[in-house]
Amino acid sequence: MPALSRIRRPVPVLALLASVIGSSLLGACAVSRTGDLLGLITPYRVEVVQGNVVTREMAAQLRAGLTREQVRGLLGSPLLADVFHGDRWDYVFTIRRQGAQPQRRVVTVFFDADRVSRFDADGLPSEQEFVASIDVTRIEPRKTPLELDDRQLSALPLPGPSRAAAAAAAPASGPLRAFPPLESPDR
Repeated sequence: MPALSRIRRPVPVLALLASVIGSSLLGACAVSRTGDLLGLITPYRVEVVQGNVVTREMAAQLRAGLTREQVRGLLGSPLLADVFHGDRWDYVFTIRRQGAQPQRRVVTVFFDADRVSRFDADGLPSEQEFVASIDVTRIEPRKTPLELDDRQLSALPLPGPSRAAAAAAAPASGPLRAFPPLESPDR
């Protein structure tokens, strides 16, 4: 027995090779600060939209003296209606979308006796500006035109006669197709 305890088992070369390859592959999975993997793959990021979009046109309809229901009809339900600040509604809008800059806007409406006394809405975009700021579609120009030029049109083969014209020109000798009987002849 003492002779067996002194025998060292060598580390299998295959296990060592697998661990080196595995750690190399895991090291290659590191994501850079820009968020892309090795400059080739961009991971999917969830689009987060919270709150109500309030545009310049919507805020232009706000005025002192409107009731809470009228404000709710114009801007929607507030994101924050605090119990401790019952005379204040906060409309907070945030959006994080891949390929676009994150946006955050706050509109605060102050009430006095359930009527609008004042509101703060600075830096609101128009509807067109808002849509342009979140539109991240990249329309690439077509590499091939959709229309043929005169040279390409002249190179096309001339169309042959249509099937209807060919059928009218051929003598009528019976059906064009032979269909099998629907039932077997022995019935």
